[in-house]
Amino acid sequence: MVDSPGRITLWGIEVFMAAADERSISAAAKRLGASPSAVSQQLTNLESAVGATLLQRNARPVRLTPAGEIMKRHALVILNEAAQARAELAMLDLSMLTRFRLGMIEDFEADVTPQLLTHMAEELRGCQFLLETGASHALFDLLDQRALDVIVAADLGAGGDWAEVHPVLREGFVAVVPKGALRADKDVLRQLKRMPLVQYTQRHYMGRLVSAHLIRQNLALRHRFEIDSYHAILALVGQGAGWTILPPLALMRARRFADQIDVLELPFEPISRTISLTARKDILGEMPAQVAATLRPILQERIVGPAIAEYPFLEGHMTVLQGVQVP
Repeated sequence: MVDSPGRITLWGIEVFMAAADERSISAAAKRLGASPSAVSQQLTNLESAVGATLLQRNARPVRLTPAGEIMKRHALVILNEAAQARAELAMLDLSMLTRFRLGMIEDFEADVTPQLLTHMAEELRGCQFLLETGASHALFDLLDQRALDVIVAADLGAGGDWAEVHPVLREGFVAVVPKGALRADKDVLRQLKRMPLVQYTQRHYMGRLVSAHLIRQNLALRHRFEIDSYHAILALVGQGAGWTILPPLALMRARRFADQIDVLELPFEPISRTISLTARKDILGEMPAQVAATLRPILQERIVGPAIAEYPFLEGHMTVLQGVQVP
């Protein structure tokens, strides 16, 4: 069925918001999984329905008109109400939920995400699942843009008042060194200072977190490599190129390097991060809390239990967080 140019449709509003956020017709089309021509047609229909030009589409980047600014404020309310209505209906009958957009941190890609989706698919039999896997900062951007409903990602240190947050896992960082590179009878920190640090990229929050912690410890460590891949970092460490500081989740994602490395507690003040399930506040009802409750035993079984079994000193450094919500 073709939308009537005289009607305001929910799809038309979603298209308008995507174009307003992305400032580009082609980027909005990519985000929505539609063609640029379909996006343009929806925008034309919406502008016809409201009787005003909403976007300066010939500008680069695309800009909102004064009428578009007004429409954007109302569109946010409309989309939030629509999402809340879907969630409330789903709470009455989960089979009524037709679409769920989930963002998952890359660390959970192989061990956790498939099991979570399998469990949810059994509960939501008529639902289409859209999964986005990526770095935490990218997932937060997509949630802020309303391109995702729920994300599971590392906390970035500053939560907005628009979000409800359900912490699910806390993990302390560890030192990873080449197999047999350290002598147990010598000062560990002094030995590490003589080795180059293979550093996680500071383009991501986790890399900046580690770097800031080292500065607070007054530790100036030389490094030649700054990398955004756990596998590449651990491969370099395993080959003797240096040592690194990583969360235990990195070790569980790259188990094939286990026989090439030694893992130990940091020989200075500990550092940790928290991974949480985050959603927009007051939109999805009880669903975020329910998804977090489903996720926690999966994390215990697939991540925490095996990690502690392999590295017993992690007990107390890696913990599933039960039922805590941050307002």
